[in-house]
Amino acid sequence: MGSESPADAANGLQQSKPLNYAFSGYATTIFEVMSKLAAEHKSVNLGQGFPDQEGPESMKEIASKALYEQSNQYPSLLGVPQLRQAVARHSEANQGLPCDWASETLITVGATEGIAAAFMGLVNPGDEVVVFEPMYDSYAGMAQQVGAKLVPVQLQPPNWDIPRQQLEAAFSDKTKFILVNTPHNPTGKVFTREELQFIADLCTRHNTYALADEVYEHLVFEPHQHLSLRALPGMAERTIRLGSAGKTFSFTAWKVGWMTGPAQLLAPIIKAHQFLVFTVASNLQHAVAYGLDEADWFYRGLGLELQAKRQQLQPRLEALGLSVLPAQGTYFLTADMSSMLKPGEDDVALCKRLTVEAGVTLIPLSAFYASDARPHNLVRFCFCKEDSKLDAACEKLAAYIKAGQKQQ
Repeated sequence: MGSESPADAANGLQQSKPLNYAFSGYATTIFEVMSKLAAEHKSVNLGQGFPDQEGPESMKEIASKALYEQSNQYPSLLGVPQLRQAVARHSEANQGLPCDWASETLITVGATEGIAAAFMGLVNPGDEVVVFEPMYDSYAGMAQQVGAKLVPVQLQPPNWDIPRQQLEAAFSDKTKFILVNTPHNPTGKVFTREELQFIADLCTRHNTYALADEVYEHLVFEPHQHLSLRALPGMAERTIRLGSAGKTFSFTAWKVGWMTGPAQLLAPIIKAHQFLVFTVASNLQHAVAYGLDEADWFYRGLGLELQAKRQQLQPRLEALGLSVLPAQGTYFLTADMSSMLKPGEDDVALCKRLTVEAGVTLIPLSAFYASDARPHNLVRFCFCKEDSKLDAACEKLAAYIKAGQKQQ
């Protein structure tokens, strides 16, 4: 018998019981790191992706009225019927994709919760999920949590082309689904019909599913158009589609999203959703239902507004000697910052230096990769900001570059 004290025993127990392997080892997200640094140094923050201009006032009024005029008790775990019906109408009107609102729609706490529920509902340990890099960071976290193997395929800059041989090789008998984000965060790529058809052919050949993350569906620049993977022949019965009121109406704090897809695929996702959050704030659901039907003027004009902002920012960055990569949608711009990198410096260090020394906060693109092989010269600008912020950021970068040139 040893003389171990109760405190020692407790500490030993703590050390022998590891926490969740998927999340305990995760570092603080780069978005939080950069936003905190931006606040500390009072920089112009073009990092985190949320718009300065909010959505329709009429939707805020509906949300407020619903608190008093509608029930504030648990709504259906599937979502209020008014929103599910509006989502079904929106799907058919915008992508020609009819769906049965009663069995083929689900309202989620933002698209991110929908992604989590999809991984939990569709994936078993050992299954493989094909993704495109760079990618939204929750994909990797959820894959690890459910024991899936993430199979990344890197889009090739500067045009973010699909390496088709690599994509074809990524599919196997273990592939459960491919996750396709178009319009794409962070690159702004809008997948073409030809590219989507190539993906669809692989899905049907390997009898696998698809998760279509289409939260930026209305943030597309002319003459490009968004096409849903689910709209292609043979894909309606094997594809789950995600949408977001946060992106569609610029209300990111509301965290209202939706999923549409075949009932047999939604069924296990609904069970996961039930145990994750159960349901979504009902007053916000009523407001989004109104917005989809009555405030379509807002989301139908988003693409042109954002295209104008990109056209405002791009030439000013190019005039500073930065190479801006092409994009067809979203509110993100990728730039090659090679000319500003110091010897031995990567994109993360550069973004921190620019925040502290130049007063401009950006996001390093390497944060959107799970693979070790990733670019370290690219950064993401978020341009859904007030014109004064875009102007200030360009002026600060210009002054910083000029000062650096004088010191050389």
